Amino acid sequence: MEKPVLTSRRSFIKSLTAVPALSVTGLTPFFIQSEKKEEPFSHKFKLSLNVYSFNSPLREGTIDLFDVLNFCARYNFDAIDPTGYYFPGYPVPPADEFINTFKRKAFLLGLDISGTGVRNDFANPDAEAREADIQMIKKWIEAAARLGIPNLRIFAGTNPHKGFSRDQVFEWMAKDIRECCDYGQQFGVIIALQNHNDFLKTADDVDRIFEMVDSEWLGLNLDIGSYRQHDPYREIEKNIHRAVTWQIKENVWIDGKETPTDFVKLFELVKKAGYRGYLPLETLGAGDPFEKIPRLLKNVKEALQTILP
Repeated sequence: MEKPVLTSRRSFIKSLTAVPALSVTGLTPFFIQSEKKEEPFSHKFKLSLNVYSFNSPLREGTIDLFDVLNFCARYNFDAIDPTGYYFPGYPVPPADEFINTFKRKAFLLGLDISGTGVRNDFANPDAEAREADIQMIKKWIEAAARLGIPNLRIFAGTNPHKGFSRDQVFEWMAKDIRECCDYGQQFGVIIALQNHNDFLKTADDVDRIFEMVDSEWLGLNLDIGSYRQHDPYREIEKNIHRAVTWQIKENVWIDGKETPTDFVKLFELVKKAGYRGYLPLETLGAGDPFEKIPRLLKNVKEALQTILP
């Protein structure tokens, strides 16, 4: 039996535009309307908490992820961003029972789960080690989908790749990341690559890897504290269109020194770019996170009140 010839969607739409009945009625089919470019929307900000802020007490076992959920609810965050390291059994993803219990509590507390992340090193010249990281990321993509999480944070890597040039690393890194993005597409999970002052140190480095990967399932986890080579605000502005999530920190690096973040200046840039989504806060360094996070949250809200209508 002869197989039917398949017509491409673009050719099909083109043929329909020639049908007189359409011009007579003045109606445009929905599938032609969907081809139109949407007008840009204004900004929309939602505040999340990156659970790395509680790294020490979580590692020490004095609190757990459910305690952090309660904390987020107490301070009326919109969401929680639980890094994978803090789930039981990491790097193995948590069991369905744990996932479902965590999802249920987050939902009842009015919290979204805005992201999660893993630790990998795609700067490593060892192809077998990178393949192991790819397989680990794929398992966490599936876990993220089960958790209802829209993005999975990954790193470029810290390996010094002795004996290999940066150009060579970019080549294999782009291939590895693309494989992760293709897998993420199957589950509706965006791969959020973090600029972490590791292999990727500048906005130009970020642009280069994004252009090489060339996937709409790759986004940027824009870490404001990890642009340390040039003016961080200018670097942020250059990459802001790639951001799908953030790490909003107390400090940025200017001229080699940690400097308190100018949140008004930062959020004016984010607003101007029309970013719509979560702004996860992350506090680092010494000090009690139960005190530091409310202080950071207060500073962020005050800045947002200054720039938002």
